[in-house]
Amino acid sequence: MSASLYVTPYNGTTDGADAGYTTGVTDLNQFYESGDFAWIMTCAALVLLMIPGVGFFYSGLARRKSALSLIMLAMLSIAVVDFQWFFWGYSLTFSHTGSSFIGDLSNFGLMKTLAQPSVGSTKIPDLLFCLYQGMFAAITPALAIGAAVDRARILPCIVFIFVWATIVYDPIAYWTWNANGWSFVMGGLDFAGGTPVHISSGAAALAFSVMIGKRTGYAKSAGLPYRPHNVTHIVLGTVFLWVGWFGFNGGSALAANMRAVMACIVTHLAASVGGITWCLLDYRLEKKWSVVGFCSGAIAGLVAITPAAGFVTPWAAVIFGIVGGIGCNFATKLKFIMGVDEALDIFAVHGIGGIIGNLLTGLFAADYIAALDGFTSIPGGWINHNYVQLGYQIADCVAGFSYSFVLTCVILFLMNLIPGLSLRVSAENEELGVDDDQLGEFAYDYVELQRHTSDILPTASEVPAPVAGRAGSSKSSEGPEKMV
Repeated sequence: MSASLYVTPYNGTTDGADAGYTTGVTDLNQFYESGDFAWIMTCAALVLLMIPGVGFFYSGLARRKSALSLIMLAMLSIAVVDFQWFFWGYSLTFSHTGSSFIGDLSNFGLMKTLAQPSVGSTKIPDLLFCLYQGMFAAITPALAIGAAVDRARILPCIVFIFVWATIVYDPIAYWTWNANGWSFVMGGLDFAGGTPVHISSGAAALAFSVMIGKRTGYAKSAGLPYRPHNVTHIVLGTVFLWVGWFGFNGGSALAANMRAVMACIVTHLAASVGGITWCLLDYRLEKKWSVVGFCSGAIAGLVAITPAAGFVTPWAAVIFGIVGGIGCNFATKLKFIMGVDEALDIFAVHGIGGIIGNLLTGLFAADYIAALDGFTSIPGGWINHNYVQLGYQIADCVAGFSYSFVLTCVILFLMNLIPGLSLRVSAENEELGVDDDQLGEFAYDYVELQRHTSDILPTASEVPAPVAGRAGSSKSSEGPEKMV
């Protein structure tokens, strides 16, 4: 019966936390479509794959001596936030009861989290919604923690991820997506995380960069000039993110329907246009077709379309890609104006990109696109002559950015006062590299060979004499063969 096109209406308790057994039925699956289950579970896996994609993207942009630590921090974000989400994160964000700012602990430890229709949609139960939204909670601090590059200790980063997810992410996600939240009640439109994911992580990365200070050798006029050490990692990360974004935006329809398909279409289109736009902007300066530029632009387009994916038409997605690519490209110069060493441009791409997406949503949101799922009704944006919508979007942007920036600064300031939780590595270890200092491992074996050649190169007395007449023997063969 659960696989039927027609499901049984839910008849249990809906005004508070309930596992679903108040329905009196033995088969709790009968209230939901199996196709919706399959789609959302697949999307949860796709969003999970985005998180190591963030790690690889950041790793490629960074210097070799910090490459592995950035991948590690992304993976740690999955583990830390998964526990936090189970412990109290889901309850604080998506409990059925709560204030206008934060939820309660009625689902603490995932108690009574099973078959009751979720806060997000009556099409899926609490348990599935918890799985899916837990991936959003995990990727957001993973985006922000890239600001730790080259200079932060791992232990304080782990603590920061847990505390930040609780104090910053959960309240912003609650007021944006929970029906009791003030922004939701006001009428703000955010389909898949413009404010909770992108603006909050961009603001947090900026705050982290301010609080931890500049890297050694940083100059205000030129920053710390170096080329990304591995463009292949950047491409690999972009692929993970681009594919995963189909689950990120397409899954936010919270059902397998036409609205989910439209979200995937506009997501793909905005990414493509954003990549081309950024690439052309770089070409005008250097007359080179930059791979890093294309990947950055694609991510900018994806960020911009995120809050709008379930609200806008394909032609509007082209505008999102162009404006997102241009806006984020020029925003990379803001760190020099502010004098902040924000190394990986997280603020420029995610913070500014999220703001651009939110504001454009106020202009291009269409009621007939939202209605593609068969039940959502919105007044739309400017194209529906609902001009107040832009004001709602501005309020949501300002609140999300300000709250994330200020609270991140407070969290880091207090952590730095606690023995053992000082944020920064020593100057000597910064020069050595975070990978060596904090992990004792490296992204590439040949880094160790270069740094510790005395450990592997034999002495002159240990080098065997060349054999006369041996094929390929020469003066150069007297030394050990170089390993890569």
